[in-house]
Amino acid sequence: MPEIWAGVDIGKTHHHAVVIDADGERLLSRRVLNDETELLELIGDVLAISTDALWAIDLNQGGASLLIGLLLSHGQPLAYLTGLAVHRASATYKGEGKTDAKDAFVIADQARVRRDLGLLRPGDEIAVDLRTLTTRRLDAVFDR
Repeated sequence: MPEIWAGVDIGKTHHHAVVIDADGERLLSRRVLNDETELLELIGDVLAISTDALWAIDLNQGGASLLIGLLLSHGQPLAYLTGLAVHRASATYKGEGKTDAKDAFVIADQARVRRDLGLLRPGDEIAVDLRTLTTRRLDAVFDR
């Protein structure tokens, strides 16, 4: 069982990440741009808390592609919760209505308590495609 869980509410231009421990205590809560530099900094900050982390996201395509590619290239375990599952679970948590921070907390907490979540694996077709796209993007950046 992981020591910490990092839930990320995925957006097109930015994401919100929340990290919790085994008791569900919030250790980190931060909004980050959907930008390689900021996402790498987030990954580093989470791993500084503990290298035994389980990441969880609510989208597995589109705006999540860069984060997925970076996490998989860093060997990080990554679980996927459907948006519908997050929406339904969110109704059982107290607090104000829908916010990115609340959704990220719900994603992290659901990853902590549920045992039925599928992991995205590096050998998965989507993971291979994302790694290829990330590598091509890095090549384009370095060629500038």
